[in-house]
Formats: sequence, structure tokens, C-alpha cells
Amino acid sequence: MTVQDPSAPPADPGLFHKASRALGWSLASTILSRLSTLVIGIALARILGPESFGTFAVALVVLLAVLSFNELGVSLAIVRWPDDPEEIAPTVATLSVLCSLVVYAGCYLGAPAFAHALGDPSAVPVIRVLALSVIVSGMVATPVGLLQRAFRQKRKTVVDLVTNWVSALVSIGLALTDAGAMSLAVGQLSGSLAGAILFFVFAPQGLRLGFDPGKARALLRFGLPLAGSSIIVFATTNVDRIVVGAVLGPTALGYYMLALNLANWPITIFSQPVRAVVPAALARLQHDRPAMRSAFLSAGGLLAAISLPACLLLAGAAGPLIRFLYGDVWGPAATVLAWLGPLAALRILFELFYDYFVVIASTRVVFTVQVIWFVVLVPTLYLASQQGGLWAAGAAQFGVALLVVLPLYLYELHRTEITLASMGSRVAPAILGAAVVAAVALLAARAGWADLVVLAVAGVAAVATMALLGYRLRHAVRALRSAGATATE
Repeated sequence: MTVQDPSAPPADPGLFHKASRALGWSLASTILSRLSTLVIGIALARILGPESFGTFAVALVVLLAVLSFNELGVSLAIVRWPDDPEEIAPTVATLSVLCSLVVYAGCYLGAPAFAHALGDPSAVPVIRVLALSVIVSGMVATPVGLLQRAFRQKRKTVVDLVTNWVSALVSIGLALTDAGAMSLAVGQLSGSLAGAILFFVFAPQGLRLGFDPGKARALLRFGLPLAGSSIIVFATTNVDRIVVGAVLGPTALGYYMLALNLANWPITIFSQPVRAVVPAALARLQHDRPAMRSAFLSAGGLLAAISLPACLLLAGAAGPLIRFLYGDVWGPAATVLAWLGPLAALRILFELFYDYFVVIASTRVVFTVQVIWFVVLVPTLYLASQQGGLWAAGAAQFGVALLVVLPLYLYELHRTEITLASMGSRVAPAILGAAVVAAVALLAARAGWADLVVLAVAGVAAVATMALLGYRLRHAVRALRSAGATATE
């Protein structure tokens, strides 16, 4: 099989215009999805309570585990394949579907062992229902990749909204009938099925099954290292739930999951839309490494400016936020949110680093960092949970990310000629602004004001800081557009 040199210059004259427009749709999709489900999520938390949330969390950990390697990483090849991606689409679809069927069989048979290990044997039927989403994910892997490759984020916006609304409405309807944790599992599966139908409508070429042995070998050579890395990434990013559930029980896991969901808001709103666009844009700049590094630094600075203040807002106003949204019964979740907020800020940057190394085909770096992260985190997190409970579990994770993982990534970036000084100069203003937001939130919370007043003051500070940082970095947007124009010349 002949494969073109991935460093060959791209021919698409509108690369960065497409990327910018796609990023806008991706960001709009994410914000609308999160806002549209916030009220429903609050309702579900108040209806179900911490224990049912904990049971669902056990099943969700299992689902996320298998999704991390479900299609062996081959669907990512569609985004960075140097030739026409439709030539590998049938093979990718076949591999994805077959793998998902095998993985679901393992989930079904292993559900009792998984539930027992996570401290909640009653979660077995919830695991088996929720894990059906694995099959759906395998079926839509190719359409999703094709839409991402073509920057069709407008269509993905529609899919995301339909998926979220179907999932949320089915869940809340079943929750009102006392279905407990199963209501969340059925809702999640229903949303996945609705989204899958739309993905097939928007990218019908992804429905084609076929198999080319030569392309399959090339896809597996690309995908298997990423699948292995994804397993480690999952283990590192989800071992907290496993340890909390096993050591502290399902109710504590329910508190933890609520805090984690809030901490993931900045990741979902800011990081995921960027990850839906930036890797494809950077891949088009592979022939011009200086331009690609410049685009990466600009993206990092902008991402930090809009995400870090939001993450530190969550930490500083954790108590008032939890009480106002979910009620006093969920109060213990605030002790861990205070640490998960800053951790989310680091994770957002780590995900950008991860995508950069994938684009430059340095999967060794990704795998090595994730392994070290996991090896250090597991004993630290276990001991912290045993000795200090929820707050210590959050503090341990933040400490390992800051003191171990961040230096590793910065060292590897330095080896690719992205220096600590260049990276630091881009994110330092955002760090300073985020620290101001956290200080304002803490002072407001300790002033004895009503929760709504505290949130209003802290929110104004966060929005003002993000606006100021965004205006200051307006030149970075021009730099990104310039890099895209250079790539198309």
C-alpha cells in the first residue's frame, strides 16, 4: 500500500476559515448542551439523591473504561489520514463495530465483578444496560470521524443537542417513577441511539462496511499505541472514582460525582470544542513545524485565558454553588470541588498537550506520561482517601498533577522546541487572572452573604477577567488565522 507523506502541503485553501467556523459551532454546541441540561441535572440530583447517583457512577466508570479503547483508536486515523479518508472509512467501520461487540460481551459477563470491585453489587443491571452504549459508539465512530475531518461542527451541534435532550428527558421521566439509577442508564442509552441516527443521516458514507487487509494493518499500527495510551488515560482520569467507590462507598461516590460533574464544566465547554477542531488544524500544518508550534502556543494561551478563571471560580465558590444548585443534602461535595476546580484547569492544558503529541506522531510521550501519572497517583490517592476522606482524595489528585505530570509534559514540549519560557509567557496572565477570581470568590464566601450574592459577585469577577484576557490576546487570534493562511499557500 502506498501512503502519501503526511508532511505534504495541504491543498485546502480555506483551512483556517473552516477551522474557525467549526470551532465557533463546536463551542456554541457545547455551551447550549450544558446549559440546556443544567436544570434537568439539578432536578435529577434532587429527585434521586447521592446514593442513586453513586450507583449510576459505578456503571459510568465501567462504560468510560471500555469506551477508552473501544475501537482500538483506529477512528482517529480518519482525522489525520494524509489521503482521502473515505478510502479507509469501510475498514475503520468494520473494525469499530467488531471491537464494540466483543467489548460489550466482556462488559456483560464481567458486570458482577466490576460492581463488586467498585463497592456496589446492586449496580450490575445498570452496568449491563448502560454498556449497550459501547455498541452504539462503535457504530458511529466512522461518521463522527468524517464530520470532524470535514469541520462539520454545525451538524455535530444538532446531534449533541438532540442527544442531550433525549437523554435528559428520558432520565427525568423515569426518575419520577422511582426507577432510581436505572433511569439514568436508560436515558443515557436513549440519547446515544438518537444521536447515532442523526450521525448516520449526516455522514451516510460512514455506514459502509468493508475490509482492506493492507489498510487494516496501517490503521492498527496507528491506532493500537493510541488505544493503549487511551486505556492509561482512562485509568488515570477515572481511578479517582474507582478508589472513592471502593474505599468510601457509593454514597460518598455520589457526592464525589456531583463535584466532578461541576468541575468538568470548564473542560466540556472550553476544552472539548477546541479538541474537536485544533488537532485537525495542526495536522494540516505538519509540513511547517514552526507554524504549527506557533499555532499550538496561541491555542494554549487562548484556552488558558477562557478556562482558568472559570476553574478557579468553581474552587473559590464551591460551598455556595453546591448549596444553591443542589441543596444542603449535597454539602459534602463542596469539600472536594475546591480541589477538583484547579485540577480541571490542569487537565484542560494536559488535553491540549496530548493532542499536540498525537498530531506530531509522538505517541511514546503520551503513553509514558500517562503511565507515570497512573503509577504515582494510585497509591497516593488510596492512602489519601483512607486517611482524609473526600477532600483528601481531591487534594491528592491536584498535587500529583501539579508536581509530577505538569513537569513531565513541559520537559517533553521543550524537546520539541516549545520552551518553558514561551509556554509560560502565554499562560502566565491567565494564571494571575484566575488567582484574582479565586480570591474574590473566597472573600465573598467568607463575608457571610447569601449564596446567590456570593455567586453573582464571583461570576462578575470571572466574566470580567475572561473578557480582559480575551481582549489582551486578540493578537493570538490573528496569529492563528495567519498560521492557517500560511498552511494553505
